Amino acid sequence: MYQEIDVDHINLELPPPLDEPDRQYYYIAKCREQISAFREKNGRNPIACITTFGCQMNARDSEKLEGILKTVGYEIGEEESADFVIFNTCTVRDNANQRVYGRLGELKGYKRKHPDRKIALCGCMMQEPSVIEKIRTSYPFVDLIFGTHNLYKFAELLYALQGRDDMLIDVWEGTDSIVEDLPVERKYPFKSGINIMFGCNNFCSYCIVPYVRGRERSREPEDILEEVRRLVADGVVEVMLLGQNVNSYGRNLKHPMSFARLLREVEKIEGLRRIRFMTSHPKDLSDELIQVMKESEKICRHLHLPVQAGSSRILEAMNRRYTKEQYLALAEKIRREIPDIALTTDIIVGFPGETAEDVEETIDVIRRVQYENAFTFIYSRRTGTPAAAMEQVPEELVKANFDRVLKTVQSTARERVSRYRGRVMDALVEEVNENDPALVTGRLSNNILVHFPGDASLIGQIVDVSLDECHGFYYMGHRV
Repeated sequence: MYQEIDVDHINLELPPPLDEPDRQYYYIAKCREQISAFREKNGRNPIACITTFGCQMNARDSEKLEGILKTVGYEIGEEESADFVIFNTCTVRDNANQRVYGRLGELKGYKRKHPDRKIALCGCMMQEPSVIEKIRTSYPFVDLIFGTHNLYKFAELLYALQGRDDMLIDVWEGTDSIVEDLPVERKYPFKSGINIMFGCNNFCSYCIVPYVRGRERSREPEDILEEVRRLVADGVVEVMLLGQNVNSYGRNLKHPMSFARLLREVEKIEGLRRIRFMTSHPKDLSDELIQVMKESEKICRHLHLPVQAGSSRILEAMNRRYTKEQYLALAEKIRREIPDIALTTDIIVGFPGETAEDVEETIDVIRRVQYENAFTFIYSRRTGTPAAAMEQVPEELVKANFDRVLKTVQSTARERVSRYRGRVMDALVEEVNENDPALVTGRLSNNILVHFPGDASLIGQIVDVSLDECHGFYYMGHRV
């Protein structure tokens, strides 16, 4: 594990090791020499700024990048006038790509004035060949491009970047490797995400993720459990187990293990107070998992269960491999077995071929399941996916249908969330409220936020809070 490696005593006279992660620690040590030279020349440490687009997996990847940068000797800032600017990109929807291009356009003039500053792009967007070609031609001032499969090589790439004037591109089409034992700088000292698997095998017809994240690869359970133990020893009380489809965890291991069994083992770790996970695919959610959640004292009472659409016809076109009726039966079973569970979901409006009747089916699902929250998106055409070749729905119709779906989500969620009013529940205090420093913000087991009087000394603690006033998707309360 990385805590056991003394970077200052790595013999740099030897050639770099071939095995990982030893090879990356060798390059971390080499980069530290470069930073030392920068410090002597400029009288300060270099500053890096990481901007993250996308999901929890990307956020976790950014924590890994920051961990390596800080170990090397960088200070982390928030201004894109830093010595090293990194965009960790998402490509699930086109607007994420456009945001990256817009930010690069803003940096063009700054880079011209400060050619010694470095700009790097990584993440899912970089796995698309058309994106690489566009950056080559339209943004040639970018210094480094790498993808999702070789993120662990960041220290090696960082070392290779120094002294180069041309663009360094290192993007892999795929990998079987999992290298996790490298420095990580957590955003929160009291909670952490943990990758339990990478990639996706589902190939939903609208989704680019299997093409940019690769096929499913599960980590060995003991490696996951050891990481959780180490985090708990470092003060973490809540972990979130991360994967594109956690319900299929362990199928490709030499000794297969179900996700439910992994959860049972994680729960045994003393000192851990809360367990979350994301994301679940409805077709793979087992009765065993429902039973484990029902019996658990640590697994949070929140399940994110993406439906994407309520029409069985559209679900088939999406290649989701369940019907409306099967999804509703699953949601009913979960609510019956775990009455205090909060269900949230993802919904896509405007999938190719969607009609007004299909939208009504989606609205029917929303009303029947009664989600505590839903993330509603307009379909985004992604080149290379089967849905991109299908007949697209007119934009004005999509917007009208989106508004209808969103209003239904908002009204049903408000009603559902308001049912907690007057209850006392435990909340993990995450931060001082950004709008009122006299308040702190806590997250309930069901993932609902509550704001209540308190100060920074409460951050990281789990406290009992009375839920006094419901404001749609959050509460105002007081500590009891």
